[in-house]
Amino acid sequence: MNDKIEIEMLDELIRQSKNTVFFGGAGVSTESGIPDFRSSEGLYTIQKVYGYPPEQLLSRRIFKQKPELFFRYHKENLIAKDAKPNAAHIALAKLESQGLLEMVITQNVDNLHQAAGSQNVLELHGSNWRHYCVDCGEKYTLEYTLDPINCRDEVVPVCEKCGNIVRPDVILYDEKLNKRICYKAIQAIESAVLLIVGGTSLAVYPAAGLLKYFYGNNLVLINKTETPHDNETQLIIRQPIGEVFDELMKSIFE
Repeated sequence: MNDKIEIEMLDELIRQSKNTVFFGGAGVSTESGIPDFRSSEGLYTIQKVYGYPPEQLLSRRIFKQKPELFFRYHKENLIAKDAKPNAAHIALAKLESQGLLEMVITQNVDNLHQAAGSQNVLELHGSNWRHYCVDCGEKYTLEYTLDPINCRDEVVPVCEKCGNIVRPDVILYDEKLNKRICYKAIQAIESAVLLIVGGTSLAVYPAAGLLKYFYGNNLVLINKTETPHDNETQLIIRQPIGEVFDELMKSIFE
């Protein structure tokens, strides 16, 4: 199937759907310059530099036992203040504004969907742009945690009220997903007529397990590599997601 036919099929599915939901992963943001640490190259580099794989560096255990290492890795690799929304983020926001998309469910923590203008966003893994004190719960901005003046040894951010560690409002490995956010995501997927899944290999659980709640007939996968759900789809597109949505916008709105 050629690219033009795939875009036309996606266009038609969106136009015909009364309830479309988008479920996205790391691949949605790689075209904004945010690397996917799960790539083979990323895994090798991180292990060599920090002595642990990303899953351990971003675990609750490392956060508790080696906070300096946790925050050094987090600040050096996961904070992308200068990243801008790419064509996929912008297109999804426009689809929502035109009543063609009900919800974005994202595994990313970069705030790029909101920066592009999306209003209905569920962040399964939280956000790097929100922080809070682990003791008193005081909320802080990303800018506060990046200022060395507010950090122990210029690395570990501490609360100005009680002196305890200020952590990012993200789900670490060894932590459970937020029940309220999960429930909303399940509701959105259950009610979807069309579910578009993009930029994810659907290999990271429990988030990937949410697809079992989709009961519709129209599942679209936009991903460069194979996923465990390929044989369940109405349409598979193996192109970069930004390019796909850029062409889709031309098809729908031009």
